[in-house]
Amino acid sequence: MDTNPLRTAPRVGAAASRSRLVTRRDIALFTEISGDRNPLHYDEGLAAASRFGGIVVQGGVTTAVLNAVVAEDLPGPGSVFLQLDLRFLAPVRPGDVITGTVEVTSAREDKPVTGLDVRVTRDDGVVAVAGTAVCWTEPLR
Repeated sequence: MDTNPLRTAPRVGAAASRSRLVTRRDIALFTEISGDRNPLHYDEGLAAASRFGGIVVQGGVTTAVLNAVVAEDLPGPGSVFLQLDLRFLAPVRPGDVITGTVEVTSAREDKPVTGLDVRVTRDDGVVAVAGTAVCWTEPLR
């Protein structure tokens, strides 16, 4: 049971977004953290000859903007993912501006659990990632 009297469940239909420019440095930093050295992220020739037609950013970099929206905006501070179901629909490349958007689809009143539709859209309007999430919001004092 949520014992924080200051918490109100997010409203179904509420939405929030954050945008950021993706750079080659993001690829390098993610490689340092994860060890993901897939040549599609680094080898221009190989990536150009692939179905992607060029360098692609790791999925973890692409979806990280969703972490920021959830933790900072909606549901907000204290929130963590309990479940993510994502479809990667289009590549993101260095130089793309991506926007992560979440929309509340359900909010429990008996505990701080929120259902979300999530997506990451490139600046050309193409949806790169779409899916759903379930979040827990820890009551912060």
